[in-house]
Amino acid sequence: MSIRKFVYGSLFVALFTLGCGADSEDTNDVTPKPPVAAVDSTFTNPLLASGPDPWVVHHGSFYYYTHTMGNRIGIYRTQYISQLSKASNVTIWTAPATGAYSRNVWAPEIHRINNKWYVYFAADDGNDANHRMYVLENPSDNPLSGTWTFKGKISDPSDKWAIDGSVFEHDSKLYFIWSGWEGTDPNANSGRQQIYIAKMSNPWTIEGERIMISRPTYTWERNGLVNEGPEVLKNKDGNPFLVYSASGCWTDSYSLGMLTLKENGDPLKPEDWVKSTNPVFSTKAESSAFGPGHNGFFKSPDSKEDWIIYHANPLAGQGCADKRSPRIQKINWRGDGTPDFGEPVNINTKIKRPSGEIK
Repeated sequence: MSIRKFVYGSLFVALFTLGCGADSEDTNDVTPKPPVAAVDSTFTNPLLASGPDPWVVHHGSFYYYTHTMGNRIGIYRTQYISQLSKASNVTIWTAPATGAYSRNVWAPEIHRINNKWYVYFAADDGNDANHRMYVLENPSDNPLSGTWTFKGKISDPSDKWAIDGSVFEHDSKLYFIWSGWEGTDPNANSGRQQIYIAKMSNPWTIEGERIMISRPTYTWERNGLVNEGPEVLKNKDGNPFLVYSASGCWTDSYSLGMLTLKENGDPLKPEDWVKSTNPVFSTKAESSAFGPGHNGFFKSPDSKEDWIIYHANPLAGQGCADKRSPRIQKINWRGDGTPDFGEPVNINTKIKRPSGEIK
């Protein structure tokens, strides 16, 4: 046999052996792929163990959430609000050590207006009688980046006690709504909390005098003489409903009331707001929901559903402390275009996630 034939034959055998070995290894050592985990289509309340005065807004692909933190304002960002507990919060502003807005930073709300972010919050100097509303601004598309600028106090000319400020647009006009005192003495009847409204000339400036549109009148509102936390919800036709918290947060009577603006009504005319005679959302002991209130509203990711976010205590008598936890549930609409909030859903009960969260 020639050397050339021997070399070629040996090379062929070697290649054949290697090829067979590779095929054998691929066939006999196949690692099974792990099963694809099913996405849970449900969630349970509460979203967090604690979160008084919750607020959420949807922008782009994300929800931005905040609540009362005492001496700072922090924002959570998440694609799916039902999965809020998986997000972390970023501090965007910390109260100064001293001064008019150094203490008791309450109920911050973040709003997107004219392509800028605004945060409205109440604060004082350690004396509740000095609570007023303040505004921050950020031009960045992402509120967790860019620079937050302190725009100052937002007040009508009376400059009286004010908390729980919010904004809404109606007929291309911007309005500020809040809870305030009629007088100045917290120990007198003038300390009663009422809902006020005023027109705005820009997102940080009130134009004209404040106008009172709701005060505690019904028995269910008068356990503490409180109307606070006003928020506006609109139906598919753009008709506004102003939902507010009634009675003191230190009581289990804390609940939600509602004002409906008459057709073609003027938001600045008190007579054009019609108050519901009964609360629209209230305590349900069987659901571990005591004192449900201080709510906000948001759309599902695909904008097909309306949802409410609110806080409630899990047990009776827990008042205004950090036991209040944020919860969400879907809003239904009646045939006449009015919202139906139903009853608080029991905690730890599986609820279908907002439409568009599961793709």
